[in-house]
Amino acid sequence: MQVTRHGKQPVLVFDLGGVLVDWNGIDPLMAVSQGRLEREQARQFWMHTPEVALLDTGRVTPEEFARLMDERLQLGLGTAAMLQALDDWLQGPYPGVRELLQQLGAHYRLAVLSNNNALHWGKIERQFDILPLFETCFASHHLGLRKPDLAVYHHVQQALQVDAADIIFFDDNIECVHSATQAGWQACHTVGFDAVRQAVQAHRLLD
Repeated sequence: MQVTRHGKQPVLVFDLGGVLVDWNGIDPLMAVSQGRLEREQARQFWMHTPEVALLDTGRVTPEEFARLMDERLQLGLGTAAMLQALDDWLQGPYPGVRELLQQLGAHYRLAVLSNNNALHWGKIERQFDILPLFETCFASHHLGLRKPDLAVYHHVQQALQVDAADIIFFDDNIECVHSATQAGWQACHTVGFDAVRQAVQAHRLLD
């Protein structure tokens, strides 16, 4: 098992959507925009739109966000249909996630750091049965802080009571990876669960 340069075992911190959990807000958003949004524009919508930041930090409800999103993008779906679409876009854990987390959890402390919201977090808690595998879960809508702002990485490090260099982080958005690196974490850009497996192997976490 890996130890860090401080001679300590690392703490493994995972994003959820697009890393451990099948969440695809990009392709469906491109579809409902009827081609007005290209792939990178759809990805950037979730990272940088002010309304998304309000949702992620718990400042608007999912219902309010659905209305704001429908209006901003001029989708013409209406609040109820937009809210249902947001719920539908979040599927379950990728196949093999529970098994890998159980293997890793036998040797390392595991935590979640996720930009999230009340709609999706409630579904994850009710249906996905993976949160109990983590020691701690840091959800942006509970903290009032979101990635890629540096403040959330400092908060998590302090809460975990470890050195920054002793954290290995897995995230699918490159902006979040860059901020984690800036905070002193070891950060892996993992788009999808196959990339997580590859990063686990590269870090020799289960050798």
